[in-house]
Amino acid sequence: MNLEHFLLVGLGNPGKKYTNTRHNIGFIVLDELLKDYNLSWKEEKKYFYQKIKIENLTLHFLKPMEYMNLSGNAVLEILQLYKIAVKNILVVHDEIDFPFGKMKLKLGGGHAGHNGLKDIIQKISSNDFYRLRFGIGRPENKDIEIADYVLSNFNEQEKQELPKLIQKAKEKLLEWIKNLNSTSKSQELPQI
Repeated sequence: MNLEHFLLVGLGNPGKKYTNTRHNIGFIVLDELLKDYNLSWKEEKKYFYQKIKIENLTLHFLKPMEYMNLSGNAVLEILQLYKIAVKNILVVHDEIDFPFGKMKLKLGGGHAGHNGLKDIIQKISSNDFYRLRFGIGRPENKDIEIADYVLSNFNEQEKQELPKLIQKAKEKLLEWIKNLNSTSKSQELPQI
């Protein structure tokens, strides 16, 4: 097991029509994190990928480019290719059971109906990975279907709050890396 490799996965759906939707917050957070490192995505057939080496760490960044319910394909491929331990994975995803902006980092658990998580758990045969759950809330109008809600754009008030929330999410990702990597206490990770 190689503890110096970490995989950050952002969940979302490919295609311009989904770019700014609630379901794509995982993509949005990772896009912004890569900008901080002056990196751009390398486009592979089924995913966007990038990595960066920081002293004894290798951070792998992944955006599966198949639809949400097939997210596990890319995760499994990168996991096997770089021999990354399951506990060194962190998946950033939307969380409908949290109010907008609430975030929680957790290890393990079920998928609570989230098709991206469900497929990852099935493909890698484990749920023992970290998740950064990014609250998107539930629709105020009870007549709106959940699927329609998560695939809709953020409202104007949410759009105004997103930059500071994305910054908070990025800080949580770096904190996770520092805490998980026992040798990182003696090094400085790049500031964001």
